[in-house]
Amino acid sequence: MNAVPSYPVALRGDLDPRLSRWLWLVKWILAIPHYVVLFVLWIAFFVLTVVALFAILVTGRYPRPIFDFNLGVLRWTWRVAFYSYAALGTDRYPPFSLGPEPDYPATLEVRYPERLSRGLVLVKWWLLAIPHYLVVGAFAGTTGWVAWQSGNTEVGGMNLVTALVVIAGFALLFTARYPRGIFELLLGINRWIVRVGAYVALMTDEYPPFRLDPGAREPEVAVAPERAD
Repeated sequence: MNAVPSYPVALRGDLDPRLSRWLWLVKWILAIPHYVVLFVLWIAFFVLTVVALFAILVTGRYPRPIFDFNLGVLRWTWRVAFYSYAALGTDRYPPFSLGPEPDYPATLEVRYPERLSRGLVLVKWWLLAIPHYLVVGAFAGTTGWVAWQSGNTEVGGMNLVTALVVIAGFALLFTARYPRGIFELLLGINRWIVRVGAYVALMTDEYPPFRLDPGAREPEVAVAPERAD
C-alpha cells in the first residue's frame, strides 16, 4: 500500500529545534526584500489567474506554464510566511526562488489537474468559496488574508494567527522553547488557508475540506498499487 496526501494541496513545515530567542523580533525587517518581490509576483499571479480562467473555459485545462508559475508564487509565499509571522517555524532565511526547494523546512505542492470543470471555474472562486472565506476571515481577518500573500500576517490588528505567533514569540524569548501545540495549530490554520487559496486560484476542482489538519505534515491515505494485467 502506498500513502499519498489526502488533498491535492500538500503543505509541510518542519519546526526548527533551535530557534533564536530574539530573531523573531526583527524578522519583519529581514524579510522586507521578500515582501517587495512578492508584491510584484502576486500582481502577476492575479493577472495570470484571469488568463487561466479563460483558458479553462475554452479548453478545460489549466495552462501548465501558468500553473507552474502560480505554484511557484505560492511556494515562495509559504516559505516566507513560515520564516516570518505566519509560523516563526525556522530561522533559515528563505531562498529567492519559485522552485520546490525540497531542502528548505517549508514546502508546498499542488497536484496538476489534467482536466478542470468549465462550469465550476465561473463560480468556485466566489460563490462556492464563501463558507471558507468566513472561516479564513475568522482565522486571519481580511487584512491578515491579504498580508499572508506577502508572508507577513502581523498587520492590521490582532487576529488568531497573530495572537498565536505573538504567544509563541514570547515563549521563545523567555524559555527558548516553541510550544508544540501552538506550532501544530498554526500549521493547521495555514494549511486551511493555502487549500482555499489554491481552490479559488482555480488550481483544483476538489473542494477544500472543512477540517483543521494540524501538524507538520499532511494527513495521508493508503492507496493500493495498480495491478498489471
